[in-house]
Amino acid sequence: MVTMQSKWDRIYSEKKAEPTACYVLTQNQHLLPTQGRALDLACGQGANARLLAQAGLDVEAWDASAVAIEQLSDVAAEASLTIDAQVRDVIKSPPKENSLDVLVVSFFLDRGLCPRLIAALKPGGLLFYQTYCQQKVTDQGPNNPDFLLADNELLKLFSPMKPRVYREESLLGDVEQGWRNQALLVAEKRFI
Repeated sequence: MVTMQSKWDRIYSEKKAEPTACYVLTQNQHLLPTQGRALDLACGQGANARLLAQAGLDVEAWDASAVAIEQLSDVAAEASLTIDAQVRDVIKSPPKENSLDVLVVSFFLDRGLCPRLIAALKPGGLLFYQTYCQQKVTDQGPNNPDFLLADNELLKLFSPMKPRVYREESLLGDVEQGWRNQALLVAEKRFI
């Protein structure tokens, strides 16, 4: 039986391209705090974690794939970046409440985990989230609807937070232009 971990270990073993940080983070990195604790959740090869560490944050990076974590650890060491990279099942072991200033989630969706992600952020903490939508103009990304956002669903999943940046163009207008297939959100945890 193929486990989720073995599936992703195989994918990362075969992946040779240099990973790049997600669009929601690269385009909005000016919103990052100058210090604090950040987590790249389901980090893959850790491009987001590397960007966060370069921005001066204390960074953890979690993924179920030991292969991806080893690759990230090697790259971070070569670049003299301090990243606490861990093999971790984020669903069974989510981040602790009020423990993070920044949380980045890209191309990972578990709706049941969303309340725990909100709880993990400190008041004023920022969530950077990006993943695929059901209304896509290409077959990019997963096909399973369990891993695809419905229209405006990302806003609903994180409705207790203050949206600061949101983008989801869906099938509106000229689908040959713009930013398609995904939704992105930067949201701030409200002060109580």
